[in-house]
Amino acid sequence: MIGEENQARMPSDPSPPVAPATRTLAAYESLRHDIVTGILAPGAKLKIESMCDRYGAGSSPIREALNRLYAEGLVSLHEQRGFRVRTVSVDELQDLARTRCLVNEIGVREAIARGDAKWEEGIVLAFHRLMRARKELKENPGTYLEMERRHREFHAAIISGCGSRWLCAFADVLFDLAGRYRHLARAKQGMHRDTNSEHRAIMDAVLERDSAAAIKLLTDHMMRGAEALRDAVPATEAEVPESPAMSD
Repeated sequence: MIGEENQARMPSDPSPPVAPATRTLAAYESLRHDIVTGILAPGAKLKIESMCDRYGAGSSPIREALNRLYAEGLVSLHEQRGFRVRTVSVDELQDLARTRCLVNEIGVREAIARGDAKWEEGIVLAFHRLMRARKELKENPGTYLEMERRHREFHAAIISGCGSRWLCAFADVLFDLAGRYRHLARAKQGMHRDTNSEHRAIMDAVLERDSAAAIKLLTDHMMRGAEALRDAVPATEAEVPESPAMSD
C-alpha cells in the first residue's frame, strides 16, 4: 500500500529536462528571426537581462546566441555599449549584393556541372512552391514570411548541387542578411516587387545547363533587387538612428 501511495504521488508523465544546447538553439533561432524580419530594428540595443525575459532563456544561452549572431554579421559588439542589432546602409547593401553574386556564380557553375536529375527536380519543385506562395501573398499579405521561406528555398535549390556544404551554408547566411533589407523596404514602402519572370528565366537557364546565361540572369536579378531597396535604407551606417527597442 505504501508503494501504491508513493506511486500515486509521482508525476505520471514527467517532462524531461531541456538540454543547454537546446535552450541555446531556441534562443538563437528566435533572436535571429526577430532580427532578420525587422522585429528588432537596426541599431537596437540588446541587453542580456531584457532578452532573457523576452525569450524565456538564461543568460548563458542568450550570450551564446549573441556570439553566434555576431559571427554571422547580424549583431555588432561595441566596447562599453554591449551588443546591438547590426545597422543597415546602402554601402553594406551593395557589398552584400556583390558578394552574393560572386558566391552564387561559383555555386551555379559547380551545380550545373555536377547536378543530377534529382537536383533538377528539386529546383522545379522549389520554383512551383515559390510561385504558389507569391500568389497567396497577393491575396493575404500576412503570408509574407512563408513567401520569403519559399524564396530562400528556391535560391538554395539552384546551388544545392554544387557539392560544397560550406558554400551552400554561406549563401544561406548572405540571403538572410539581404533579407533584412527586403523586410525593411516592405515595411517602409509596402514593396511587392514582381520577380516571377526573373525566377522562371533563371530556372530555365539552369535546367538547360547554360552556365553563362544562368549566371548573368542571377547576377542581374540580385543587383536589380539591391537597386530597388536603395531608397529604403540610409546611405551610410552613420545615418542610422539609434533604436531603443531592447534597451530597457
